[in-house]
Amino acid sequence: KKAEALLKKGTPRSNIYAALTGKGLKKAAAPAQPQRKAPAVDKTVYKVPVGPNDMVKGKKDAAITIVEFSEFQCPFCSRVNPTIAQIQKEYGDKVRVVFKHNPLSFHKDAPLAAEAALAAAAQNKGWEMHDLMFKNQRALKRPELEKYAAEIGLNITKFKADLDSGKYKAQVAADQKLAGELKARGTPHFFINGRRLAGAQPYPRFKALIDEMLKAKK
Repeated sequence: KKAEALLKKGTPRSNIYAALTGKGLKKAAAPAQPQRKAPAVDKTVYKVPVGPNDMVKGKKDAAITIVEFSEFQCPFCSRVNPTIAQIQKEYGDKVRVVFKHNPLSFHKDAPLAAEAALAAAAQNKGWEMHDLMFKNQRALKRPELEKYAAEIGLNITKFKADLDSGKYKAQVAADQKLAGELKARGTPHFFINGRRLAGAQPYPRFKALIDEMLKAKK
């Protein structure tokens, strides 16, 4: 109706749009976006036991204990390793790291790799095996595991016997059961002095939680 009225008043048809929109085309305002609520922070403190056969790096009396549920075929687990190394470098004796096993069902080589890590740990070379397997995530079949064991100087006869006997299957299963009880779905999954931090989070997320806990201890 407005356009017809302008035409009757003599406004050229080519100028109708400009006349109707004031000073030419105006950009429509973006629709208001609903505000997203920040994800709720889980402040629950979970009891996560550390066993005598767990792989541990750091002092027992460290102020901060980071328990990691992880597995050797998971690319996200590999991605977070530099972050854990950075934490240990910055905080030194204030932090200890505990590695627990949660091989996922769709990673077929992960269960045996977990057993291999524990067999290496029994010979005080668990973290060396940990590092080699993460560097070679696509090569975790039995022959490769034996090759890595030789590279880090394990007693190969004992290593093979431990894998043949399934000596560490029960411990891997116990770690998986604990992960289930804690609802630690997926890997990696962390508990920092019992506080949950899920996924391959960036360094600042770890630092914020660690600093908060160290401050609370003062």
